[in-house]
Amino acid sequence: MSRARSGKNGTTRVSSERMYEVIRRPVVTEKTTLGSEHNQVTFVVPLDATKPEIKAAVEQVFKVKVKAVNTLRAKGKVKRFRGQIGKRSDIKKAYVTLDEGHSIDVTTGI
Repeated sequence: MSRARSGKNGTTRVSSERMYEVIRRPVVTEKTTLGSEHNQVTFVVPLDATKPEIKAAVEQVFKVKVKAVNTLRAKGKVKRFRGQIGKRSDIKKAYVTLDEGHSIDVTTGI
């Protein structure tokens, strides 16, 4: 598996395969649409993705400038289906704050 590497000036480089692996899909909910008023976009990312890796991937894929990245791990819920107990997968979300003047339209494809 290829990981992110730091460059000479402290920036993180991500391979093109890893870029599209890091940004799995946008999260479109009421809460995330309210965040768009503050230049925030939310993505589902792999559990092993790091903040510098997420920042580099978003900047390279969408050609925007990222101000900050906040992440959270949501534990999977235990659910019942026809009497059988199962567990949903854990997911990791990345709240990406963009610099002023930059935006990402999540309703269109890449």
